Amino acid sequence: MLASAIVLLPTPRPAQAHGTLAMSTPAAGATVAGPLTEVELYFTEQVAANAYFTVTAPGGARVDAGWRQGTPRPLDKPVREYLMVDGKFEPREYDTGFPAVVALSHLPAAGQYAVSYLSVASDGEPVRGTMSFRYTGRVTAAPQGWRAPVDQPDPALVAAAEQHATSGHAAGPASGGPAASAVPTAPSSTAAPASPSAAATDDEGGLGWLAWTGAAALVVAAVGYAGWRRRPVPAGRSGGRQRGPATTRRRDATAGPGRSATAAGRKGTARAAATQRAATSPRPATATRVTAATRATTTARTTIARTPATTAPRAPAATTQTAAPPPDVTVAPPATTAPPAGATARVAGDGLVPAGADGVLTGAGPAPGSRLGNRNLALVVGGLVVALLAGFGLGRIGADVPPATRTGGTAPATGPVAAAGDGHQHGPGTGPHTHPGDGGGASGQVTGLSVNAGGYTVQPKTRSQPAGVRVDYQFRIVGTDGRPATRFAVVHEKQLHLVVVGRDLSGYQHLHPTMAADGTWSVPLTLARPGGHRIYADFSVTGADGTALPLVLGVDHQVPGAQTPAPLPSAQPTATAGPFAVTMTGTPTVGVTVPLSFRVDGLDPARLERYLGAYGHLVVVREGDLGYVHVHPEPELVDGTVQFWLTTPSAGRYRAYFDFQVDGKVHTGEYTLDLA
Repeated sequence: MLASAIVLLPTPRPAQAHGTLAMSTPAAGATVAGPLTEVELYFTEQVAANAYFTVTAPGGARVDAGWRQGTPRPLDKPVREYLMVDGKFEPREYDTGFPAVVALSHLPAAGQYAVSYLSVASDGEPVRGTMSFRYTGRVTAAPQGWRAPVDQPDPALVAAAEQHATSGHAAGPASGGPAASAVPTAPSSTAAPASPSAAATDDEGGLGWLAWTGAAALVVAAVGYAGWRRRPVPAGRSGGRQRGPATTRRRDATAGPGRSATAAGRKGTARAAATQRAATSPRPATATRVTAATRATTTARTTIARTPATTAPRAPAATTQTAAPPPDVTVAPPATTAPPAGATARVAGDGLVPAGADGVLTGAGPAPGSRLGNRNLALVVGGLVVALLAGFGLGRIGADVPPATRTGGTAPATGPVAAAGDGHQHGPGTGPHTHPGDGGGASGQVTGLSVNAGGYTVQPKTRSQPAGVRVDYQFRIVGTDGRPATRFAVVHEKQLHLVVVGRDLSGYQHLHPTMAADGTWSVPLTLARPGGHRIYADFSVTGADGTALPLVLGVDHQVPGAQTPAPLPSAQPTATAGPFAVTMTGTPTVGVTVPLSFRVDGLDPARLERYLGAYGHLVVVREGDLGYVHVHPEPELVDGTVQFWLTTPSAGRYRAYFDFQVDGKVHTGEYTLDLA
């Protein structure tokens, strides 16, 4: 019944914030051949006055030339969103779009154009994302004196957005103050957000009326079944389960007077004396109600067999006297004839206990032939009601789970979602999803800052090694129960990725250790220079329910000796990786998801090989605290480049490491990102 009740209850509704991007012109993923001078993004409410927009051309340069608020217009299709009202999510439908019109300076090349945006909704939730379209028309020249913009978002806007845990529509505010307080309000002359119309009660978040109809049917079925159980049994047929002579003898030896005497004796001599007095006191031969205490001491729910004197001789007088019922139980005089062999009686759940033919307590609850007592009926119906209420409560709890603790399915039409919860970010090919991070705000977009997260701890066998010596680096991932984890999901063809970086951001290595049966990981490791290093374990552990939990744990590692930190190289768009020169294009922006592309100069893109399931991998480490961001690329090449979607978590300097493979060999290009 409990399982049926929970299955029929409404499933949790999707938890979404409002202010989202509802549609655009051009549409996301569209191909445009004609002239284009602006892009219109329609949101379900007016964006903040200090909202931030960029448009990135195929070559990585920005071509946005400012933005303005547009005139609201009806959406092509209403958008349903869920707002938190009095502690629960309530559905709302929006049918009016509020455009932000982004001007384009020119179209320098055919290919993919990416539009990125950052704002804060009226409820304080960050509104962050991207959309892209493909342009196949003629190239247009830049205006005279044009210089690509290099501005960053308003720090107040970034601070307001980062008070919520992750990119996209996040779980809720962090420990800081209200997000809206840091965002300037839009001018009063502009249009106000549309008043959302209440959605239909049978929203797609659950099964609605069908679930409650099924629940009502369950209740009716339970009551009907109970009524069937209570119907009279035909004459000559026992209402209980028949027992043979052997069973009868065992019941006499264990559940009969002797057992009652033993139970009473354990309660103390005072109760035994009271029991003896009760046995000798004359009482009317009628059934009376047993108190709760008496039922507890006389094992009221045990079935007691009435046995004929010819098959089970009565116990000696002393035993019979001790086994007599307590004072408030009426004992009927012995019957002149014995009951039929094998007949049984149950002690009723409602406490009515008539005496049997031999003076032993017998069941009394329902009328003769009844199959189910009133108390049992109440328990059945009550249990069903409790199951329904418990299931409904669980459903409501699930409905209040914020979107950031949920994993996604397919990519949204509006473009990639940068999931930065554990330092991972993924392009739209992997589908939107989030990971648990080390904290809220800006720190929620980087990990590797701690040896433990998500209930797991990295435990290295040693924390130092000599310079230039190859050692077998060993460690374990230990859960809260103290046991090493041994079940890991395969992500990018490996169960665990080990990344090593010096504290001066030099000496990058991307390794893949192997795990022994006892959960110990090991990998050969050589560190050439003395100094401090950070070792990151990047993995997804599989729980008992089969769910993968992605985590990045970081631990410090020392190489003794005189330390000479290397200065961080200046930011340059081109890096040398073996025999190749690799050019990085794009404009990393604080708090905004933007495309970052890498092209191997002079190499036919067809020679690029998949490495660990992708055309490239990008690790970004922040200077200072060594915060870690692992960014995965688009599943396919974009205009001959390996493209990533990067959300830089904060101002500062970063080192980016781009891994790619040509002719079976992996090469790494290193870049400095300066957002100080």
